[in-house]
Amino acid sequence: MLRTTEDAVEPSDVKRGIEVESRSIDYVPANERHAKLRSQGPFWFLVNFHFFTISIGFVGPAMGLSAGWTSTAGALGVLFGSLFMAFHGAQGPEMGLPQMIQSRAQFGYRGVIIALLATLFSFFGFNVVNVSLIMDGLHHVFGIQPIVVAIVAAVLGGVLAIYGHHAMHKAFTLAIILTIPLYAIVSIALAMGVGSAHAVPRAHLGFNWVAFISQFAIGASYNISVAPYISDYTRYLPKHTNRGKLILLISLGASLSAIWMIGLGAWMSQKLGASDALVALNQIGSAMLPGFGNLIVIVSVVGFVPVIALNTYSAMLTLLTGVDSFSKVNPTRGARIAAVFVISATLAVVNISLKGNGVALVNVFLAVLLYFLVPWTAVNLVDYFFVRKGKYAITHFFLPNGLYGAWNARGIGAYLIGFCAMVPFFFIVDTETEKEIFVGYFARLMHGIDIAWLVGLVVSAATYLFFSRSIDLKAERRVIAEIKHENHNVPTMI
Repeated sequence: MLRTTEDAVEPSDVKRGIEVESRSIDYVPANERHAKLRSQGPFWFLVNFHFFTISIGFVGPAMGLSAGWTSTAGALGVLFGSLFMAFHGAQGPEMGLPQMIQSRAQFGYRGVIIALLATLFSFFGFNVVNVSLIMDGLHHVFGIQPIVVAIVAAVLGGVLAIYGHHAMHKAFTLAIILTIPLYAIVSIALAMGVGSAHAVPRAHLGFNWVAFISQFAIGASYNISVAPYISDYTRYLPKHTNRGKLILLISLGASLSAIWMIGLGAWMSQKLGASDALVALNQIGSAMLPGFGNLIVIVSVVGFVPVIALNTYSAMLTLLTGVDSFSKVNPTRGARIAAVFVISATLAVVNISLKGNGVALVNVFLAVLLYFLVPWTAVNLVDYFFVRKGKYAITHFFLPNGLYGAWNARGIGAYLIGFCAMVPFFFIVDTETEKEIFVGYFARLMHGIDIAWLVGLVVSAATYLFFSRSIDLKAERRVIAEIKHENHNVPTMI
């Protein structure tokens, strides 16, 4: 059912306290957009400011790369990936919609399911690895049973996701206040050699191109992986938010924290021989002051709950978008809560059943994740900035037979062609066992140098740009003009 934004406001929506968010996959009207531009930098800083990011710094040394080269490769990759995530963020204020609802313009009302599967894999997979790392770390440090950790982490993340956007922003603010001083102390202590007295440092580390390119790709993947949900958290900004400032704040926030944490992990791995971030944090803290290591671990885990909630929240939006593409969903609080419950319960079951090293999962997961997301981000950004240039008919995102069609062959074709072009360049190896999972023909010829993501990026973008020449943009803009004429306020689905 279509209603104008004037009709869409509920009494609870105008309150500013912490309460269960009412919006899900529907449009956020102007009078509910109370988010502040200045909050975006700290929010995206903390998204990467945690021990999971530290674990990414272990990958390079595990492949023979020195801490210095690992930090350099990771920083370059992060900066590259942040360009894509930050430009996606500009779409939120402009359209007031979740990121994956917007993708219906490129893939179609039902065809978006292809992109949704890739992004759902991203959100859910991240949380599987997140919780796995917590399970490993708390078991090693405190001896807590992994099954208990899996259930508690899934429940806490789910509860915060149910409260939604505003509550998560407040949680991230609190977490950043708690964690920055502790990680600053750990970084200084590590530089001074604290905790290395009984450690076994990694020897014979240096430079090799395979490890350098792999670390670069993982750094890029880490920030590109944020792209599918970045508009989910910028759609509450006012429509006319300064695009340049928003892109800069998002990019700086996500990059600075990731560069710091990856560098910290690299030096932990080289100097301490670390392979578990929480164990390493405990080791350094305990060497400074009895019990301080335990405090660092506890605060790190508590500060990580908002990140689990972030992925749960966006997985909820993705799941509801997928269901809505085939059977109309009424985006109520009840629908949000039910979706979060399903996702959290599944997360707990998967982590309890999963057997394997959490750190080993990081490298494989991020490599595969990059392959799935690169074609989508290329298609989405090319459409927004170069083809339609931000001009969309918002109401038609909710119409199966609307302007963008049910199945859009242009976006689907560009995604599939780009993905297939990457396959011969895939390089997926378990860094723990050095066992090959999948190595493509050209990756083997290049002795393991992974440029699959670059191939996918170029091929998908070029293919979509070519296919888009047949779009009748003048006709689309006439439809948009008619909608604005008939509705002084942009209508929304509720």
